[in-house]
Amino acid sequence: MSRFVLRQLSDFGDYTGKNELYESLNKELRNKLVNVRLSPDGRHVHVILHKPKVGLVTLDKYERPQLVHAQRTLDLCSTRGIPIVDILYLDTNYNNNGAKRDFVTVAVVYENGQTEIWKFQDCKGGWSLLQTADLCNSPRARVVSVCACSNLIIWCEERPPSESSPILSSVRNKLRHCICRRDFELEEGGVILGGVKIALHNNPRFTVVASGPYVHLLPDVKLKPLGKFFLSWCPRQDFFRISSVCKAAPLKKQSAKESDFRKLITDCLGFLSALDPPEILTASPSGCGGLLLLLNTGWVCLLQSDGTLRCIYKMADTCPLKYATHTSLCTYQDTLLLVLGQNLYLIDLKCGRELEKIILNREGVLFALQYDGSPHLFSETGLFKVVCQEMDAINLKTKLPPFTAADNIHPGALLVEAVFEEACKYYQQRSLSSTRLTVDILKKGGRFQAPISLASILSHHLSSRLEQRAGEPYQNGEIGGDVGEDKLKVSLEPELKALVAVEELKGTLVRGNVKEVEALCERLVEKEVGRLLSSSELHQDELLYLNSIFSVFPCQAWRAAQAALRLHDNGDGSLSSQVPPDVWKTVLSPAPCFPALPNGESKLRNSPKADHNANCTSKLTSSPSSVTLPVFELLCRSVLRFQPAWLPRFLELSQEQQGSAGLGLGLAASAWSFPAGRGDNGENNVPLYKRALGVLSSTAMEREQQQELEVEVLMVSGRPNAILQALRILIRQQQWEKVTQVAQRFCKQSPLLNKEIFSTLLCEVTQHRELDPYLDLLWALCPEDLTVTTILNLVLKNLPPSSIPTPSHLSIPFRPGPSPAPFADPQGGQVTIGLLKPLLRKVLQRETKPSQRYVDILQSPSFPPPAPPRLPTEPS
Repeated sequence: MSRFVLRQLSDFGDYTGKNELYESLNKELRNKLVNVRLSPDGRHVHVILHKPKVGLVTLDKYERPQLVHAQRTLDLCSTRGIPIVDILYLDTNYNNNGAKRDFVTVAVVYENGQTEIWKFQDCKGGWSLLQTADLCNSPRARVVSVCACSNLIIWCEERPPSESSPILSSVRNKLRHCICRRDFELEEGGVILGGVKIALHNNPRFTVVASGPYVHLLPDVKLKPLGKFFLSWCPRQDFFRISSVCKAAPLKKQSAKESDFRKLITDCLGFLSALDPPEILTASPSGCGGLLLLLNTGWVCLLQSDGTLRCIYKMADTCPLKYATHTSLCTYQDTLLLVLGQNLYLIDLKCGRELEKIILNREGVLFALQYDGSPHLFSETGLFKVVCQEMDAINLKTKLPPFTAADNIHPGALLVEAVFEEACKYYQQRSLSSTRLTVDILKKGGRFQAPISLASILSHHLSSRLEQRAGEPYQNGEIGGDVGEDKLKVSLEPELKALVAVEELKGTLVRGNVKEVEALCERLVEKEVGRLLSSSELHQDELLYLNSIFSVFPCQAWRAAQAALRLHDNGDGSLSSQVPPDVWKTVLSPAPCFPALPNGESKLRNSPKADHNANCTSKLTSSPSSVTLPVFELLCRSVLRFQPAWLPRFLELSQEQQGSAGLGLGLAASAWSFPAGRGDNGENNVPLYKRALGVLSSTAMEREQQQELEVEVLMVSGRPNAILQALRILIRQQQWEKVTQVAQRFCKQSPLLNKEIFSTLLCEVTQHRELDPYLDLLWALCPEDLTVTTILNLVLKNLPPSSIPTPSHLSIPFRPGPSPAPFADPQGGQVTIGLLKPLLRKVLQRETKPSQRYVDILQSPSFPPPAPPRLPTEPS
């Protein structure tokens, strides 16, 4: 077994300037450890002084102690009164190939932009000034933060407003900073600096933090609302990424060609204004582009190089988390190190488990050195290194307390984050989307499907339940199964309940009798149908599953559908439903797309739009096992099987729900059955009544009952063409009383439909005498815009062939005999003038009636009104 311990490397006795270090740390008023810098090789310690005096104190460790008497220090306390912003280590004594170098180069950056390049060499007596340079182009600029990223020096500078410009507003006054960069190249005699390039301007004050190839720009949290987010900039790939601690994924990613800060965040302002993120107390680079964040809520988060934000560890509520509390963060391999006050926490980065807690004598600051990557702790008492020490179980028990927080965590709790992290990587590899999958999305989106891991967790969960039922609960501080499993149960509660219910269902089916099995199947089908109909969208496998339920359990599925839709017969020939519109959206969704053929061609490729109805009919007429019907067709088939008289009522209810659930749109403009724009191929443009007719035509029932339902469905649809089709079916069946009832019902719907119905019935009157008892009713339905000429032309055009007079009948001499039509015997089978006389008299009276259109003109005075007097025109 192993544990982490602190090994002291030095008490600063082998460093030069030990007394100056203690004196400077004692004189510094606040945040004294924040201003400490440790070189990547661990041989140099720099302390930046701010109050009561400004300057720099350096501690150096020489490899050859005999040269200490000839050293030259880098103490800049008395050289100038300009504050030092930061110390940049431009190179270490290890190059990229691992070869050791004998010098260290640092850049001391002052607030006014002036930079001093210093070089340390043992053989040349310590520190020597190589050169001085000005980072900023403007002499009035002020550097607020600076960092080094690869061969770049990046800083944030404040530019004062122009003297000629008016007084700026409070918001614009805060956007007077810019992010600048300069390339540098190390040489033996100095540093070659490139030109100044502005990466971002018109931005607030940012603290620049370099981590691998990325530079993170952290704003002041007191700056509202700009403190609600931070930026990540990759100079090599030249893009910005906007992130917030409220979201696990980045908010926006944009090319760095747009260097104006205000334009960069314009699209996110509306979203950012509604956020209330926690404040960032401490930020530290984690290597490879990552960033460690300590929030005031107690969470320690890791911003990964891809922009994903992971929550690693939650501090206890008793821990003080304030700006005055000293904190420091660092990572080493898979371990997170956190200094909070005088406590050092070591946490596993994979699962967030607290591995160790070390109490410090004094406060310290963490550094990750470059030459070995191991974490070092700087304290006033010395320099320490965190090491992992192997110990046997006996020594460990003697040195550790009998009960620690690390031992209290049950192994089952370690699977919580590990399972989700592994599942994220697995699904990210299989995903075709470029969106980064996070643990939060995996938990909230219901995408977690890890059968092997879930089975192991379930076995442990069931074994814990059995042990507790047997009267062996864990008590008295022993390692218990319930300790640490709360988070696991919350995350996997739906999956655990579902799997446990399946196990109980299996046992009931095996042990139960016939009646119990039937009742259980009834409840199971009701739950499954209700669950599927309540889902926002049915996929192909779910729709196939629903088809199999209706095929295996038809009666139970119909009762379950009635319960899920809450269908109720109102007693007046109509149905009602009390379910949300989302359920009806699932029910009325169109048929899914046709599957692709083996050769890669689609079934509907090159198929005309008019062939879609035929395709639907062929699908419905095939065997039920060979096709997958949509939900609406499934319900229509169940209605025809168990309640055939409900089909017109169900169609009417579906059309009402389709119109009301279409966000206020009418039936003809519904978003489900009618496309909103051009270019739609019409596959989803099949009205509900045609879908119901397709199911009706595929159902085996008596011919008369089928035609009766077909007429009812056509009339319920409310469409003119469907109503005329129903009227023609009734005419073929010679149900004249129903024909007149339909005509009276729908002639009031629209003038166009009235004209079509009257013309159809007038043609029937010219063919036979079956409608004679209803002529008075038919003449009352005559449209107002119909003239005598139109009526006579329509009658002559539809006369039977045997009664049509020849064009030369006027030249034939008169001879007695049977009178030709239309002067035939009134008791015969042909139409006569006597039958049409009431209709023609009614139309003629309407035509000769004086029109009221020009009444105003007729009632106007005979003489025009006098002209107004002319006014004299003034000369121009």
